[in-house]
Amino acid sequence: MAEPVMTFSHVTKHYGPAGGGTRAVDDLDLEIADGEFVSIVGPSGCGKSTLLKLVMGLEPLTGGSIEYRAEATSIQAMTGMVFQQPLLLPWHTVLDNVLVPSALQGRARKRADTGHARTLLGMLGLTDFADRYPYQLSGGMQQRVGIARALLHDPRILLMDEPFGALDAMTRDQLTMDLLDLWERDRKTVLFITHSISEAVLLSDRVVVMTPRPGRIAEIVDIDVRRPRTLDMVNTPEFGRIAGHIRQLLDDTERVPA
Repeated sequence: MAEPVMTFSHVTKHYGPAGGGTRAVDDLDLEIADGEFVSIVGPSGCGKSTLLKLVMGLEPLTGGSIEYRAEATSIQAMTGMVFQQPLLLPWHTVLDNVLVPSALQGRARKRADTGHARTLLGMLGLTDFADRYPYQLSGGMQQRVGIARALLHDPRILLMDEPFGALDAMTRDQLTMDLLDLWERDRKTVLFITHSISEAVLLSDRVVVMTPRPGRIAEIVDIDVRRPRTLDMVNTPEFGRIAGHIRQLLDDTERVPA
C-alpha cells in the first residue's frame, strides 16, 4: 500500500456524559493511502457520518487520534467535502456557488479561480449552466455543482457523505460514473460514505464494513476488480461474490449483540 495520507488510531467518539452517553465510534483503527478510494458501509447510526465530522474537526475526539500527512497548513486546506444535500445558495449562480470557498477564505475573485471553476463545470457536464440558478437545475445537476465546489481548491482528500443517496437510480448511476472518471484523472484520496453495497464495490479500492453502534470495523474488504470500471461489471460473478460477502457481513453484525 502507498504511504498513508490519513491514519486513524484507536479513534473513539462518545456523545453525552461519560459512562451514560452514546458510543458512536469505538476504538477504530484505519490507514488510508494516498490516492486510495475507500468506502464505508454500515447500518444507520453506526458512526459513518460521525467519522467525517471527526476528520474535518467539526467534532472533538473522545479518544485516540487522526493523523494526516503534513502537506498543508490545515486539514481544511487538505480536504473537500460533498454533503448528502448540495446546500447551494439560491441567490448565487452555479458559477458563484462553485466559487464560494474562495469567498469564505476572504479572497477576492481571481481569474485563475474563475477559470478553474469553469473547467470543473465542464468536466461535470455543466458548461452551459454556469449562469443558471439552483432552482433551474435537476437534483443530479445540483449535486454536480456541489462536487465542483468541493474540488475548487484542489484538495488532496475528498470526503463524501452519501452524496447520491437522494437521487433516482438512473441519475445515481450516471453520477457514480462521473465520479469514477474524475477520480481516474488525478487519483485523489476519497473517503466515501454510502448505504449502497453495489455503489461501494463499484467505486472503491477497499470497503470498510462497520458494526451497529458502537461503530467498530467488522472487516476491511479488498475490491479486486480491474479498473477502469463500468456499470456492466455489477452483473459479473466476481462483483456479485464481493457484494454478497459484504451483505453477509452486514447481516452477521446485525445479529451479534454489541
